[in-house]
Amino acid sequence: MHAWPASEVPALPGQGRDLRIHDTATGGLVTLDPGPVARIYVCGITPYDATHMGHAATYNAFDLVQRVWLDTKRQVHYVQNVTDVDDPLLERAERDGVDWVALAEKETTLFREDMTALRMLPPRHYIGAVEAIPGIVPLVERLRELGAAYELEGDIYFSVESDPHFGEVSGLDAAAMRLLSAERGGDPDRPGKKNPLDPMLWMAAREGEPSWDGSSLGRGRPGWHIECVAIALDHLGMTFDVQGGGSDLAFPHHEMGASHAQVLTGEYPMAKAYVHAGMVALDGEKMSKSKGNLVFVSRLRQDGVDPAAIRLALLSHHYRADWEWTDQVLRDAQERLTRWRAAVSRPDGPPAEPLVEEIREALSNDLDAPAALAAVDRWAALQQDQGGTDTGAPGVASRAVDALLGVAL
Repeated sequence: MHAWPASEVPALPGQGRDLRIHDTATGGLVTLDPGPVARIYVCGITPYDATHMGHAATYNAFDLVQRVWLDTKRQVHYVQNVTDVDDPLLERAERDGVDWVALAEKETTLFREDMTALRMLPPRHYIGAVEAIPGIVPLVERLRELGAAYELEGDIYFSVESDPHFGEVSGLDAAAMRLLSAERGGDPDRPGKKNPLDPMLWMAAREGEPSWDGSSLGRGRPGWHIECVAIALDHLGMTFDVQGGGSDLAFPHHEMGASHAQVLTGEYPMAKAYVHAGMVALDGEKMSKSKGNLVFVSRLRQDGVDPAAIRLALLSHHYRADWEWTDQVLRDAQERLTRWRAAVSRPDGPPAEPLVEEIREALSNDLDAPAALAAVDRWAALQQDQGGTDTGAPGVASRAVDALLGVAL
């Protein structure tokens, strides 16, 4: 599976700062110090309805992570999956009377177009669950060999008790985990499971549903969590720098994935930091496909909204915050974009090197994009009110906003 084209990231004078970021597992800020190549895995979409503002906010957060790392002169090895076979996709295809493969391909294509328009830097490896199945099957077989998996009516489950570190990613107690498991694709009430929280590794073939040869596992398809583990281990290995996604993935997805990987490899932890973006609401409720209260990037683009304004709307909220999308949020972003473009269109202005350092400092401090935007606002206001004599300043400011915030002026 191919990703989308990369936009050019301008080079800036000086060098960026190492990133301090909130780690869900420890509950505090950690300073990331990757080697020459920083490694990040971000969980991708299930392509049956792409791309709403919740998606865009999540991928914007991890695009900023990449840009901070690139500014420190590191390379970035970014991997993202596409869950191109799963119950929600199959249910949507059946509801709409369309082929599930065609639906997945259509929505994945639209997602790529949205990411390109928003200037999100693409992953080096963009891997679908279906193409990952040959690598998933041996991992499930290995977990069985280790005594960490068991069969129940043809389905194969992972035993969470096989990992002594289970629960350390989310920090939740068993009761909270059970409630979230039921809400987020698990089956804690299924009779016969060793532990209600045990997640499925391999689902035996169901009539009328797609399935693949699983060798000793029989025909079926992979569970959600083992999909990402197989892709991450194949392309990044263990103890990579950041495991990212929305806050609703901390449990069960990232918790289960970490346990799968740690049992498989005997190493700990799977990732140095578990980083989660907040949820975006509309009309007082979390924006979600199940509720149908979605604002789509593609719809806004079709209505003539500048993608740079959409990106500024996302950046105006801290990535970990839960916030609500409103027409006013978009209007404010459009007005800000107009002010910034007017500021950099002048032939000279106040020095912009201090602005570059302000943006760097803000982003290195747990991706504080609102503080970075405020710094650009101040520079643009000076440009408007007083101007300046530095002929290179508008260009430096424009390149900084592009390189660090992903907004082309």
